[in-house]
Amino acid sequence: MKNYILTKEKIDKILRRIAFEIVERNTGEDQILLAGIRENGLVIAQKLQQLLTGIFKGQIEVMDIGVDDKRRPGKITLSSERSFDDAVVIVVDDVANSGKTMLYALKPFLQDQPKKIQTLALVDRTHKTFPVHTDYVGYAVATTLQEHIFVEVENGHISGAWLE
Repeated sequence: MKNYILTKEKIDKILRRIAFEIVERNTGEDQILLAGIRENGLVIAQKLQQLLTGIFKGQIEVMDIGVDDKRRPGKITLSSERSFDDAVVIVVDDVANSGKTMLYALKPFLQDQPKKIQTLALVDRTHKTFPVHTDYVGYAVATTLQEHIFVEVENGHISGAWLE
């Protein structure tokens, strides 16, 4: 039996709220790049793109970030090669655990001179061991180091999050 901390309905509300926060914090910007960490971060970024389309006047682009190993990141790949100079980049993940994956995912964007880099996590664990601040937090939860949070994705839709 799974101990759900977020249902599909609650996640939908959270993502709508975050979409409005993104618009508020990026007033006056022409474009936002949502960079989702594969797999679940990309699904969240795509959902946010849909939500932002109705409320953000600029262009919204989605790309994905591939991390070869979330425990020991080495190779980070991007779905498209381009310049990030003067770009507003939001790195999106499902769960911010230690902050390590998010920290490594930022690396490719630092080769250029982005205007802003922001971070977003659907679930943010409050005991990070790496110095990454999550700008947009869907749900913050204090857990023990032994507990794990899983975000379920079914057919390209986020269906829930549970704690084990």
